[in-house]
This record gives sequence, C-alpha cells and structure tokens, in this order.
Amino acid sequence: MQSIVNQIKTAAALALNHLYPEAKVTDEDILVNETKPEFKGDYTVVLFPFVKSLRQNPAVLGKALGDQLLASNPVFTAHETVAGFLNLTLADALLANFLNATYADQSYGTQASNGNKVMIEYSSPNTNKPLHFGHLRNNFLGWSVAQILKTNGSEVIKANLVNDRGIHICKSMIAWMRYGNGATPESTGIKGDHLVGDYYVKFNDVYKEEVAGLVATGKELAQAEKEAPIMLEAQDLLRRWEAGDAEIYQLWETMNGWVYKGFDVTYKRLGLDFDKMYYESNTYLLGKEIVEEGLQQGVLFRKDNGSVWIDLTADGLDEKLLLRADGTSVYMTQDLGTAKLKYKDYGMDSSVYVIGDEQNYHMQVLKLILQKLGEPCADGIYHLSYGMVELPSGRMKSREGTVVDADDMIDEMIRLAKEQTEQANKTEGFTEEELERLYRIIGIGALKFYLLRVEPRKKMIFDPKESIELAGFTATFIQYTHARIKSILRRSEIAYGPMVLGKDELAPLEKSLLLQLEQYPGIIDQAAREFNPSALCNYAFRLAQTYNSFFDKHQVLKAENEEKKQLRLMICALTAITIRNAMALLGIEVPERM
Repeated sequence: MQSIVNQIKTAAALALNHLYPEAKVTDEDILVNETKPEFKGDYTVVLFPFVKSLRQNPAVLGKALGDQLLASNPVFTAHETVAGFLNLTLADALLANFLNATYADQSYGTQASNGNKVMIEYSSPNTNKPLHFGHLRNNFLGWSVAQILKTNGSEVIKANLVNDRGIHICKSMIAWMRYGNGATPESTGIKGDHLVGDYYVKFNDVYKEEVAGLVATGKELAQAEKEAPIMLEAQDLLRRWEAGDAEIYQLWETMNGWVYKGFDVTYKRLGLDFDKMYYESNTYLLGKEIVEEGLQQGVLFRKDNGSVWIDLTADGLDEKLLLRADGTSVYMTQDLGTAKLKYKDYGMDSSVYVIGDEQNYHMQVLKLILQKLGEPCADGIYHLSYGMVELPSGRMKSREGTVVDADDMIDEMIRLAKEQTEQANKTEGFTEEELERLYRIIGIGALKFYLLRVEPRKKMIFDPKESIELAGFTATFIQYTHARIKSILRRSEIAYGPMVLGKDELAPLEKSLLLQLEQYPGIIDQAAREFNPSALCNYAFRLAQTYNSFFDKHQVLKAENEEKKQLRLMICALTAITIRNAMALLGIEVPERM
C-alpha cells in the first residue's frame, strides 16, 4: 500500500501539471510535512519551490492547487493556504481503509526485499577484559541498525570482529604468568572475561610502579616507559606469538577461551547475536599480504628501518604506518585484511562499521588506503560513528580498573526495575518466575532505550534512575502503554469486521492516532537510511503519548455505540502491534502485563 505522504505527492504533482502544463513536476519535487497543530489540516504541501518557477502568488497558487486536489481526488475534504503552505485535510474513509488493511497485520512495517546486501560489524571486543558499559552503546546500535535494515528489505549479516591478538592481549598474559599462580575461572569462581580483565589491570599497576622506579634512578619518563621490564616482556611475548611459539600460543588460546565463555553469557543476557565471527588472529596475516602487494604496486613505501608506510599528505592527511620495523602488524594492517576477507565472503553492497568517534580518522584512512590499492570493498565502507557515553561520575578507563562492567550494569538495571515495581505495588497476580522475567524486561529495556534514544553522533551521559522512570522519555513508559492496551484487548469479546466510515466520523484523537500509525513504515525507512535507531525511539514514544491522550479522553469497552467500540478496539490492536514491532527493532521486549 502506498503511504499517504506518497499519495499526496503523486496527487499534487498531477494537479500542478494539470494546472500548469509547463511545470513538469515530479513526485520527488513535492515536499510534504505534517500540518502544525495550530492550523487546520493533516498534511501540508510546501508551495515555495513553485512560486518563483510558476510566477504565482502563494495564496493564488495554494487555492488553485487545493481546489484541483479536492475536485480530482476524494481523499481530500478541505484545504487552507497559510503563508506559502497548503494545508490539506484527509477523508476519514482513507484512514478507515488503512485500518481495515493493517489492524491485524502482526508483521506491520516489514518491507519486501530491496536486493541490497549489508554487513553490520559491531561489538568488536578485546579479549583482555570483559565487556564494559562503554561497549553497550556500540552493541545496541549495531544490533538495532541490523534489524531495522533487515525489516526495511535488506539482506543483513551481523558480524563481530574480535580483537584477540596484539600487545594488549599480551599484557594480560604476562600479568597472569607473573602473578596468576595457575588461577582459572573454575578455581577462583570468577567469570572468565572478568578474571582476564583483572590481570590487565594488574599489568598496568605493575607497569606504573616499574616506570616510577626507573624514573627514581634518574631515567627520563619516556625512556622509563620504554624500558619497564614488564612492558619489554609483553613486547617479547607478542613477537614469540607471531613467530608461532607453541607454549605461548597454547596459553593464548586458553585465556581467550575463558573470555569467550564470559562474553557469551553477557551477549545472551543482552539479547545480542551475530551471524559471523571474525578474529584478528586470522586476518592480520592477510593484511600483511595486502601490504606486500601495495609495496609492489608502489602505493606503499618502506623506510630505512624496515617499517612500511603510505603517504597520504597529498590527500590532506599524513603518513600512516602499516608495518613496524620488527615486522609486526598494527591495527590498520589487520583492518585491511579483514575488510578484504569480509568482501570475499559476502560481496556485500555496504560494509557498516559501528565504531566510536575517536576512530573517525582511522576509518577515513582505512577507506582511502583500500581505494588507492584498488580493492573493490573500499567504496561500500561506511563508518557509523557514535559519541562516547559517560556516567554522571565521568569517563571510564579500563586500564585503571575504573570501568563499570556490563554485567554489573545489567544487574543494577534489573535491581532498579524490581525496586520500582515493588514500590508501585505492581506485583500482585504474578508468580516469582513471572516477576523475575518482568524485572529483566523492564531493566534491560530501559538500558537499551536510553542509549538508543539519542542520535548516534551525539555524546551522552547515562543516568540509570532516569532511564527507568515511568513518566519519562523511557522504554518503561512505552512498555506500560503496551501492557495497558493488551489489558483492554484481553477484556474485549468483539469480532472485528471491516469499518466503513463516511466523512468526518473520526474524533480528532482517533484521527491523530491513525495518522501516526500509518507513518510507521516511513519511520523505519528513515531510520534505515540514516542508520539511526533514535528515530524509532522518538516515534514509539510519541505514539504512546498519543495513545494515552486518546485513552484518557475516549471510552473503548464502554464506547457510545458498537461501531465506535469496534473502531477503537481495532485502533488499540494496531497500536499494540506497532509498539511491539517498533520496540523489537530496538531489541526491547514489551510485556503483556505490568
């Protein structure tokens, strides 16, 4: 079914071409907005683009177009021109047709295939520490964007590139070798990713002590940082790992195995999943091959010390290191290899990287290098850059042990959900098992919604208590609205049938709600084009607000007649479906009862 906005565009273009044959207006030339609440009408056609080209006064043009639309199309019942804007009132019958076609459509909003293949890479954790609170916005953005694109018709591959090698991994390994005394998750009772993360923090504590000791002997700080014994040991460990040392490789596999088991538990708690896992340990050698090819092509160059670089100064950037003098790779090396491998595996049209904005330059350089190397994967690369999330206490630093672990944040949100529910005396009629599930749905939903409701590029501060408020811009408010609707539907016994509405039979809030419901597929399309789940957050919240205004003003089960009762129950049914579907695209469940 063509959206109402697109119907208006088509009708307006036809009308303008009928009135002014020389205009040659297309649907794309027509700009349609929702009519501002202080004016009469439902949608507004912006006239200014045509005033100059058609040499018409805005008032004259608006009246001519409005009269033509009413004369040629029964979906319009009234029009009014205000300062260059044509406000159109839609026939109630148009919305009745929409409601009849969609009120029971459980997949409402899902679009047919558009033939586009997209890979979304998100999460990308390091195996030297657990997932922490700072990872959550990344994970929620990646998963949600993937679901939005899939619902909008794209074929989507959800990928996770695990940073499982490098100097940071060796730091945890060295600290465990020095101080672990054979500790395992089983022997300590500590979740595997947390155990390894503890040794990463231990490394940095020892490193600081050793640097301070060297400085005390008279060494310059920069020299001391290079010569600290534990850092030299970590660098040697990396060289031994890349050389294939069997003992080191076995320890690396063991410790990474602990971390993966821990990650899996956290991902499951958050409702996150992936279609494809990539590991940097499998891609960095491919990156080295690409570097060698680049040297042969003359795109890259080798310095006297043996390191390999690319000169991007002509592009307004700088020289970029791609291979160290000792032959070890850097992040860019393995990213080149991974980009090529992903394209070889799937041949996707777009490759979306969900990475924080501190990596904007890195991603710009990655795409530029691949373009200069002539790799076909280059043009499809898109960096979904997002701002950092801070807590009210400030920024977190994992190497200093000041992070908030994702597991701890999950526990805190569930605790807050339980506390809020109990304080509101909303636990009656639930079993203990049902309550535990409800607390999880409310707590995790609050966490996801709060981190997704802000446009991705903006930085934000997360306030756990604010995120779960029942009366705020929160998932909790939307979830409660859904539960409220489901309660009404459970108590209804009416058999739905097609609604037949004449002119002006809808109450204003009934019409407003139907107009908003009809916009849902367009909101999905907007969120997909912008890679922006916050568009859905805003939509779901506004829809819940409108529904609550409608519910507060109008009786549903005790409506003035059976026709109104049926109409309102159908509106309730479609609202519940739309809220559920919209929230599902954010990874948020909506309970049947609250």
